[in-house]
Amino acid sequence: MDYTTSPHGQKAKALFLEGYNCSQAIAMAFREELEQKGFPMQATLAMVGSMGGGMGRLREVCGTVSAIFLVAGALYGYSDPKDKQAKAEHYARIQQLAARFQEVNGKDTIVCRELLGLTQKKDDPTPSERTPEYYKKRPCPDLCAISAAVLEEYIQQHPWQ
Repeated sequence: MDYTTSPHGQKAKALFLEGYNCSQAIAMAFREELEQKGFPMQATLAMVGSMGGGMGRLREVCGTVSAIFLVAGALYGYSDPKDKQAKAEHYARIQQLAARFQEVNGKDTIVCRELLGLTQKKDDPTPSERTPEYYKKRPCPDLCAISAAVLEEYIQQHPWQ
């Protein structure tokens, strides 16, 4: 899969470059699908915004990866706590998405700080200024494209409607 030609991937990258955080860029890239499932975008953006920066700049799970998990839950998730089969199937789906992200990205991690090459566990909660230097140092725009492309590929292989 070439994430540079994925429509959802390119949309997510462009949205990140417009100023949305990484997780919001993913949600916005799948806006049509989420709205078809009854998720209003303003509420969705508020909810997923917490995942940016590896969960509120804690630099834990990459916000783009968290967001594709959330979108996958919206599209394919289960709601019956007693349905162990549905739960297992969904967890397998999430693990498959994580593995595919790692494969396409070429790194054996989904952890923000590792993807960014940082050593500290958490960061100042103040978002970084989005300057040309910021974009030169950060893989985040491409990670948005990769994550969205991974979910797009999954949806193409497993239609949800």
